[in-house]
Amino acid sequence: MQPVKVGVVGCGNISAAYFRMMKNFSVLEVAACADLLPAAAAARAAEFGIPRACAVDELLADPSIEIVLNLTIPRAHAEIAMRALEAGKHTYAEKPFALDRAEGRRALERARRKKLLVGCAPDTFLGAGLQTARKLIDEGAIGRPVAVSASMQCRGHETWHPNPEFYYEPGGGPMFDMGPYYLTALLNLLGPARRISGMASIAIPERTITHRNQEGGPGPKFGRKVRVETPDHIVGLMEFENGVVGTIVQSFAVIEGGGDGRHPIIVNGTDGALLVPDPNGFDGTVLLKKPGEREAREMPHAFVTGYGRGVGVADMACAVRSGRPFRATGRQGFCVLDLMQGFLDSARTGRAYRPRARYERPAPMRPDRPFGQLEE
Repeated sequence: MQPVKVGVVGCGNISAAYFRMMKNFSVLEVAACADLLPAAAAARAAEFGIPRACAVDELLADPSIEIVLNLTIPRAHAEIAMRALEAGKHTYAEKPFALDRAEGRRALERARRKKLLVGCAPDTFLGAGLQTARKLIDEGAIGRPVAVSASMQCRGHETWHPNPEFYYEPGGGPMFDMGPYYLTALLNLLGPARRISGMASIAIPERTITHRNQEGGPGPKFGRKVRVETPDHIVGLMEFENGVVGTIVQSFAVIEGGGDGRHPIIVNGTDGALLVPDPNGFDGTVLLKKPGEREAREMPHAFVTGYGRGVGVADMACAVRSGRPFRATGRQGFCVLDLMQGFLDSARTGRAYRPRARYERPAPMRPDRPFGQLEE
């Protein structure tokens, strides 16, 4: 299969994880990278052996680049997606898909008219941990699923991120930052949601950046104050079409979330409980507890381990070459966006929200594919 040339727009903190993983897929060839800060693009190109660092306009005008990987900050996701599609390129974005439903719809419609593919992170649901959990649920390991709880609770990102301001702007906050991992996982495990409701608050209205550099000294923004403009603590109720009812908590306002930290999603069924690993990672252990058993048992992974951010782009590239469906689609990203916005809408209005976007579970990963080979 001829490699698909990828151009990366956005060379910030998350880009290193993508560059490290994408080199493992023969279907991908990272041809160029760009950033609003030319020095950032040049540094990533040197670090990872990318042939060319260039301006964003130059990358979008390159006829050899087929996929634009959009790793910009959230408020630029929709703009870069639209520019890439207008340039005749498939595009794959970091989460969230957009800041609101209107932006998301425009991108999907532009892709449809241009007959181009649009994809969206997270792709962690393609990892061995969540794929194994899905397989166990589908095979009836816990009987009929009844209840689910999902919780991500921490203090926020200003202690470790060098530029944390956007986490507290609209399009940020725990629901838009971490919610995509949890909601994508829940949809893949349990199918579409029928109804949701939410409550939200800004618990800590002002943050102080305390990020330190590699030498332990104060970072360039150390001590700077950040005003929180979006809820930093959200609690939601979810009713799924298969009858499962559960809760989701997303918070940047607490010190400790509880539990062992490795299994923040628990799915309870009529014949057992499944402890699901962190959806912000790809592997992790899956634990199954059956009635009458004192301890949960670790279940063997049913899929290849070792994947990281970038597997979704590789899966999309296979679709570009073969025409088969891919999994981390923009349509899925829009369904997650609809839910995230729905929780905030519900918190504001006091009314439950019924999702408008129709979700369809993507095909499971094939267990017989060796690492780095996704062609099917």
